[in-house]
Amino acid sequence: MVSSTTARRRHAVDEVLPVPKLAAYGFQHVLAFYAGAVLVPILVANALGLSTEQLIHLINADLFTCGIASIIQSVGFGRRWFRFGVKLPLLQGVTFTAVSPMIAIGTAVMAGGGSSIDGLLTIYGSVIVAGLVTIALAPVFVKLLRFFPPVVTGSIILIIGIALIPVAAGDITYGAIGGTNGVVVDASGATVPAPPLDFGLANGGLLLQNLAYAFGTLALILIVQRIFRGFLQTIAVLIGLVVGTLVAFLLGDASFEAVGSSPWFGFVTPFSFGVPQFSITAILSMIVVMLITMVETTGDTYATGEIVGKRIRPADIAAAIRADGLATTLGGVFNSFPYTAFAENVGLVRLTQVRSRWVVTAAGVIMIVLGLFPKAAALVAGIPHPVLGGAALALFGAVAVAGVQTLQKVDFSDHRNSIIVGTTLGLAGLVTAYGAIASAFPAWASILFGSGITLGAITAILLNLLFFHTGGRGSGVAGRPGADLVTLDEVDRMDEAAFARTFGSMVNDSPWVVAAAYARRPFDDATALRAAFQEAILGGSPEQQLELLRSFPDLGSADDREHAYVREHSERGIDSLTDEDLDDAVALSQAYRARFGFPLIVSARDVDRYERVVGAGRSRLANAEAAERATALLEVSKVFTHRFEDAVADANPLSSPFNP
Repeated sequence: MVSSTTARRRHAVDEVLPVPKLAAYGFQHVLAFYAGAVLVPILVANALGLSTEQLIHLINADLFTCGIASIIQSVGFGRRWFRFGVKLPLLQGVTFTAVSPMIAIGTAVMAGGGSSIDGLLTIYGSVIVAGLVTIALAPVFVKLLRFFPPVVTGSIILIIGIALIPVAAGDITYGAIGGTNGVVVDASGATVPAPPLDFGLANGGLLLQNLAYAFGTLALILIVQRIFRGFLQTIAVLIGLVVGTLVAFLLGDASFEAVGSSPWFGFVTPFSFGVPQFSITAILSMIVVMLITMVETTGDTYATGEIVGKRIRPADIAAAIRADGLATTLGGVFNSFPYTAFAENVGLVRLTQVRSRWVVTAAGVIMIVLGLFPKAAALVAGIPHPVLGGAALALFGAVAVAGVQTLQKVDFSDHRNSIIVGTTLGLAGLVTAYGAIASAFPAWASILFGSGITLGAITAILLNLLFFHTGGRGSGVAGRPGADLVTLDEVDRMDEAAFARTFGSMVNDSPWVVAAAYARRPFDDATALRAAFQEAILGGSPEQQLELLRSFPDLGSADDREHAYVREHSERGIDSLTDEDLDDAVALSQAYRARFGFPLIVSARDVDRYERVVGAGRSRLANAEAAERATALLEVSKVFTHRFEDAVADANPLSSPFNP
């Protein structure tokens, strides 16, 4: 029997709502995500010239696999350190990051003489392998997040939005523009580069009509977002698509003949288009996409954890990424594409404050059911190209804005960041504006240079490594706010005051620790510098050590929110405890201080669960005073080590001995 205390302490994320509420809230998630979910298969199918029947199958497969992916992420399974799914209300959908690379893969295969189906099968081969690689890389990636700072992720997200805009333009001008800005086939049948901006007006009247549909759809989306609030605002894109398509149908410019000929019910079978084909360049391109989605998933997971009030640990991030990898592999098997958490639905969780993960599970079940009805997919497939293009402009522009928001965190007073962003945008924009460049390279490199997103992502990652993470002894070992990085040579030449300004905050500005470490100069490497501080902490006099211990605030303290120790524990989730558990932690801290005369010190980075911290703290109350002082000093040494590693990692992780 479950006690009332246990029931009361169940986190809101794990609350199972009544079935009617699960269904209603789950359907709301499906509505908010539906337009974005079906947009990717439509864009890919249009770019590869697939038939309406094939598009219907892609939409069904997409919805079906979206449902499975969402259930994996929200329900979760597996052991703690090899777990799939973060068990949060994270709804999964096909990532827009993959659109441009997938189109590049498919069109490259077609330019080489393959059919549209061959292009699709090559996409599926790369998706399957990239999903498996993602599963394998999940625990490694968590340790490599420092290599994806905002200057990298912001640049990548920005170029994703920019590179997708031509796809929207293609839909808007569908049937009214002749020619291509990429490659053309000459009289002999050979594929050759097209002249710049080789667009010819094939039908001026049709172009104006298309523009009217596109701009009308975009205007309606903007009006809904401006006038309405709450739920209607979240489905502005869906409203634009529905109204735009309805107007086109009434004017005779939309057809839904495929709805009548499509069956009511159909199974989504594995490998419906044939056996996947595997290309090294396509696989590498898709792995880059998955690296980007890992960053996106990490951000969405932390954001959702903050919204629902649940602490996110490295193991949780790895579980979320593994779920992405498994869903992506299943996507390749069931004729769909790479998956990631949908940021739109993260916003919906914030808006509604419905935090139960079982709501997303219900949404997953609804999507699986929708994926089994081809008539529903046929209805979506009837959306006119210009209407779709107008909605896509809003979506792709929003992606670019998300990149700009991320770049706001970047310090552009450091010229290195300006170089990284500028070069990344330049190369990505060049390939996006003139895709014919890819034809000048060997086949193995054509996909890399045929996708602005892939080339831009690789450029941002490599330049960040070059400018911030390479070098030897003379490279930075610690960062100072508003100043250049500090090198080992500079550390050895510092006077004690400068040494204290650079490293003092790592030991709560305890002057005797700084002085003892300073006396050990010169330092052969960063390891020797770290060891100097550790030995100083453990080698001080009893009076000095007591002074250092008393420089820490109490665990759970609300009096000094700006103290680094308080912030560290806040970041690790102590603020997310229930009021009752937090009261237990505060009471323990008070009892500990009364017993030993200094606060209970626990290294935040080594905290697994705060319930265990409280239990361990109670057992420490039974220690002898000398033994507990030694234990507390070891915790102080751990706190220093994590702070020092952060400073060294921010400066130069590749040359740091702490980051193999």
